[in-house]
Amino acid sequence: MIDNHGRKINYLRVSVTDLCQFRCTYCIPECGIKQLDHRELLSLEEIYTVIREFTMLGVDKVRFTGGEPLVRKGILGLIESVSRLEKIKDIAMTTNGALLEKMAKPLKNNGLQRVNISLDTLNEKKFREITRTGELSDVIKGIEAAKKEGLGVKFNVVLMKDFNDDEIEDLIELTNIYDADVRFIELMPIGENQGYAKAHFMSCEDILKKVDLKPVVSDDPHAPTKYYRYGNAVGRVGFITAISSHFCGDCNRMRLTSDGKLKPCLHSNKEIDLRNAIRSSEDLGEIIKSAIQSKPEKHYLLENQIIDRGMSRIGG
Repeated sequence: MIDNHGRKINYLRVSVTDLCQFRCTYCIPECGIKQLDHRELLSLEEIYTVIREFTMLGVDKVRFTGGEPLVRKGILGLIESVSRLEKIKDIAMTTNGALLEKMAKPLKNNGLQRVNISLDTLNEKKFREITRTGELSDVIKGIEAAKKEGLGVKFNVVLMKDFNDDEIEDLIELTNIYDADVRFIELMPIGENQGYAKAHFMSCEDILKKVDLKPVVSDDPHAPTKYYRYGNAVGRVGFITAISSHFCGDCNRMRLTSDGKLKPCLHSNKEIDLRNAIRSSEDLGEIIKSAIQSKPEKHYLLENQIIDRGMSRIGG
């Protein structure tokens, strides 16, 4: 389906839960957040219904997110059901990796193809500090399991000034160690932790000034990532510059929150309630079509637009 700005929408990101066993400082404020009541969440059957409807409109790529998607009971069955949809070409997941040691094999067997693993530091002490509850060793075991089972692996690194800016080259070295892409993501000032994001913002451009990287052509023209090569590494170094240089003109995605809100743009407060539409037997396809046409031309974060819902409530 083509939106009003000529963009082909073929990618749906689906948050299956707002729960996560980590409490990352840039995602969740120290006081915590109020978790959704189970009755507020879309059921797995309702999530599948939405995904199926999107495939009828041209979506062929689905990514499951959270919170942490692997804490949602029944996630394997949902993935297996989605993998059977005729038009689906790609099923991926964004995860903190802590549960992958046990889950990698069944995920692969049920149709998952790729995982993006959040990894903001390689220092055990700093890892516990940033996650408040996590152990780096659990994530490393998860990475090894994912690679062993043949899942495609990428690493997502949120750039934070005065936290991991001294680890840039060590993190880039993962492109050699794991033959995987490492993507640096600029910290985005949305939700409850906008103050933290503004205080610790670091531009991807700062890395390019410090490290000798050679640009490479992306295999996906709609991807938000600009890719580079570090030496002779097989894996690539990517930059997602949502703040310093937005990529809205090529955006091909929509987002579904765990409580059933459809977001045409991550950096906008506009949401369309699909949960009530499903439960009241409205024409879901027409509502989705209308939502796609309402997708804005670009975001306005640089104009100090305030985004109310944080990433843990939207889906990473």
